[in-house]
Amino acid sequence: MTVKTMAEFAAEDKTPEILFWVGCAGSFDDRAQKVTRAFAQILNAAGIEFAVLGDEEACTGDPARRAGNEFLYQMTALQNIEVLNMYGVKKMVTACPHCFNTIKNEYPALGGHYDIVHHTQLLQELIDAGRIKMTGGGEFKGKRITYHDSCYLGRANGIYEAPREVLESLDTQLVEMKRSKRNGLCCGAGGAQMWKEDEEGKKRINVERTEEALATGAEVIAVNCPFCLTMMTDGVTGKEKQEDVMVYDLSEMIVRQMA
Repeated sequence: MTVKTMAEFAAEDKTPEILFWVGCAGSFDDRAQKVTRAFAQILNAAGIEFAVLGDEEACTGDPARRAGNEFLYQMTALQNIEVLNMYGVKKMVTACPHCFNTIKNEYPALGGHYDIVHHTQLLQELIDAGRIKMTGGGEFKGKRITYHDSCYLGRANGIYEAPREVLESLDTQLVEMKRSKRNGLCCGAGGAQMWKEDEEGKKRINVERTEEALATGAEVIAVNCPFCLTMMTDGVTGKEKQEDVMVYDLSEMIVRQMA
């Protein structure tokens, strides 16, 4: 698959329909790279002309700000804003809720104003508009699937229905965990548990969240965030259920069932 960069579009004096902000996980993590490829494949199938920044994309600065390093956050964010404004970027999409939240809600204070959507919102729009065609009787038809609300897409930005409507398009049997939507439990990555030693306690938070997912009897755990993908996959493996329960990003499920 070949994906053009903003620099390549600019060299042709062209502007793509949308910029795909890949994010650090989607760029460098082996598992998250599969999500990046799946979403890019969907954009191509829907006939959307898109670009990436490639080497010009840096971290949004979100991890630095959450860790209390405001100077590093602002330095990184301003660097990104300078690049985005240089290319005249207006519309963006990302598969990472952390990047989505930072660019949408925090970059405006530094002069970065962009119309950014999360990929589940764009997937819903494309399905509703008929730009993504599904096959009948796909591999997820009728399966019990539970959906994990990520903190930065759910509670931070109030986006609960778009991902669920995407799942409905797959003709699945959606079963909710006892804590979902506004009351959804963090997988632990949003609280930086993915990057540090465990705190004292009886159970890791991703194990507790995984137990809630497994209690639904679901065959698939659907997620919308690369960090949730890692935490929930680790939780399923820890419960020795990896042969019975799969963890997928929504774009991976859509791409498997496209006509």
